[in-house]
Amino acid sequence: MNYLKKLQYHYKPQKGWINDPNGLVYFKGYYHVFYQHLPNSEIVGNPGERPMHWGHTRTKNFIDWEELPIALYPDKEYDRNGCFSGTAIVKDDVLYLCYASIRIPDGETRLVQTVSIAYSNDGISFEKYEKNPVIDNYPEDGGPDFRDPALICVDSTYYCVMATGHPKTKKGRLLLYQSENLLDWEYCGIMVEWDNCEFTECPSFVRQDDRYFLTTSVCPFEAERYFSIMYGTFNGGTFKAELTDSVDRGPDQYAGQVFTDYKGRNILIAWIPGWKYEGFAQKDIGCMSLPRELFVKDGNIYAYPVEEVRYLLKDNDPAVKITDDGFVIEREGRESVVYHGEITDLKILRDEYVIEVFVNGGEKIYTAIL
Repeated sequence: MNYLKKLQYHYKPQKGWINDPNGLVYFKGYYHVFYQHLPNSEIVGNPGERPMHWGHTRTKNFIDWEELPIALYPDKEYDRNGCFSGTAIVKDDVLYLCYASIRIPDGETRLVQTVSIAYSNDGISFEKYEKNPVIDNYPEDGGPDFRDPALICVDSTYYCVMATGHPKTKKGRLLLYQSENLLDWEYCGIMVEWDNCEFTECPSFVRQDDRYFLTTSVCPFEAERYFSIMYGTFNGGTFKAELTDSVDRGPDQYAGQVFTDYKGRNILIAWIPGWKYEGFAQKDIGCMSLPRELFVKDGNIYAYPVEEVRYLLKDNDPAVKITDDGFVIEREGRESVVYHGEITDLKILRDEYVIEVFVNGGEKIYTAIL
């Protein structure tokens, strides 16, 4: 398998490391995708050596991508060791980026993680808010892993979901803040939590009719990290899940983020392949997944490619072998991906060494590097 071959449909930058999708947003006629990026390295390192940037691309159809200048550089004292993950939101025709600003104090190794804002009128050039950081410390309910702000506006009030952990109780948590202007934030409390969990990361929060999708990556102490999609109610302070699923069983995806587009669709984009294949090839093989629309059907959470890319779907692929009770994705030099269960519909999207398999109209997804 040639892992250096150019992908046709999945976005990746011309050079440099790429991971978590950030700031997914529709603004002034384009879908914008920001992402964690090291422009001069194919290998991720610690923030003291290789501070993270925000890369930037945009598209009108999710197929043809225009790589844009880097949106956020780690060039301020409060973010000198990295501009970590976050989200984007449009307010008064201005595009705001909300991100985790990372600093390592002189002579120390610990990360100081705060929240900062940048904004743009054209969606390309960004200016950082002069009074950053807008959230300068974690509350007692949180811990040192305090990052990845996710913004939403509900009934004219802005909410910020923060990912963190609580070392004393060994709980992973999402904490909630609120604001009237995106700049002055008030802590509200614990939104949702997980037992026996080190921390959470990379949340997103969007409305779905009279309910909400809340997503996050959960990092247990004694198990692999996993991506969780929750569907339920929000009362302005806490979230109560009615449905919970991962939908994408992987194994090669992580840190998905969801945003609502101008058509009202809630669209999920994930990072392929996730952390398992760091340094796997001669250069970084990371890319963005194709966009999947989230919806609820018959009491289950589904995700299926958006209409714009469905013409790429095929009924079969040489790497996917149908079995008596499911299918197998055969991979080069690694364990096969095995699915057991009834198949009423199977669609496959293949792009060189990346494959995305959609089972039963998006009831389950298997994303893999071949």
